[in-house]
Amino acid sequence: MPCSAFRLRSRAVSLLITGLPLLLAACNDRSQTPATASMPPPVPVLVETVSTTPVADVVELPGRIEAVRTAEIRARVDGIVERTLYQEGTDLPANAPLFQIDASDYRAQLQQAQAALTRATAVRDNAASVVERFKPLVGRHAVSAQEYDAALATMQQAQANVSDAQAAVSLAQLRLDRCIIRTPIAGRAGRALVTEGALVSAGAATLLTQVNQLTPINAVFTQSNTVMLDVEQQIQSGARKPISMKHVEVQLILANGQVYNERGFLDFADLVIDPSTGTQTVRARFANPDRTLLPGQFVRGRIIAAGTLQGIRIPERAVQLDNGIASVALVADDGTVVRRNIDLGEQGEGRWTVRNGLKPGERLIVDGWQKVQPGQRVDARPAPEASSPTAQPAAAPAPASAAH
Repeated sequence: MPCSAFRLRSRAVSLLITGLPLLLAACNDRSQTPATASMPPPVPVLVETVSTTPVADVVELPGRIEAVRTAEIRARVDGIVERTLYQEGTDLPANAPLFQIDASDYRAQLQQAQAALTRATAVRDNAASVVERFKPLVGRHAVSAQEYDAALATMQQAQANVSDAQAAVSLAQLRLDRCIIRTPIAGRAGRALVTEGALVSAGAATLLTQVNQLTPINAVFTQSNTVMLDVEQQIQSGARKPISMKHVEVQLILANGQVYNERGFLDFADLVIDPSTGTQTVRARFANPDRTLLPGQFVRGRIIAAGTLQGIRIPERAVQLDNGIASVALVADDGTVVRRNIDLGEQGEGRWTVRNGLKPGERLIVDGWQKVQPGQRVDARPAPEASSPTAQPAAAPAPASAAH
């Protein structure tokens, strides 16, 4: 190979080696430029600054309906049930007959007791006549004082026997009367727990049925002692007005979420804390004219005090509910999205009351939270001014797992 050709090839290789880094850098710049250009801009969202506002002084508690009076109808004599004298599930007046127990034995016992009373009365009358005859003779010494005293003692024993026989008659009559089982209170009778031909026992106190007074009716609620202590501290600090139990209204939320149309009032607060649960019991009474409330029903009660508190209320559309868990999206100081669970209270006029989970000054995403994920950067814009929330009691219940 000629020397000139060799020198030319060597110079070409040197140029290629020298220009390779520049070529790779140019390729890298071209590959990075489209990626940088394709980064999406921050998603625009509407936010509202969290602030406190007057809210109704409402406490929502779980509870159960209980009858004002409950009578367990039990057998008071031994025997066979002959008839059922009432219709199950109907309202009965006090002293209404419920069951008829075979009374043949008790009727015979009454007759036997009455015969013993007649015999004792005859003996007493005879003893009394002897005393009457001896009285004038004792003064003339025709009868000794000892004989008169013996006659007087015999009459007194006969009178005691009469009293004993009268008590036996009363007891026999009472047993006979108890063969007809009656309700001691007015109320709705439950289903019969025995049928005709069943043997019932007074010693075993056989349960026959149950009668419940349904109007008025009680709703019993349990509240954490911790919450009650917090309320007392708020009253002492002036944040909450003192509550008079006689003027505290209670609104019921039924199991299907409907609001019961009759309102009641608190009438009892237990002074003892249940050591097993750490809860205190409070009770409210309702008129229940339509018998809508029945013993054993689970309800939620809104205890409405006459006053307002400073609380946080947020728009309904800002809340996400998933299996009873409420959460909201917030904009952090660095402009990224943060998801947080909150505890909801009452709902009304398009807003939820937040019991726990938010602080004043935080930026709440009202619209657009469906399009963003936690950690994503957003363009936060103020939401249009909404109507100011009022302190009226809410008309819809909080989620079961969100309320305390």
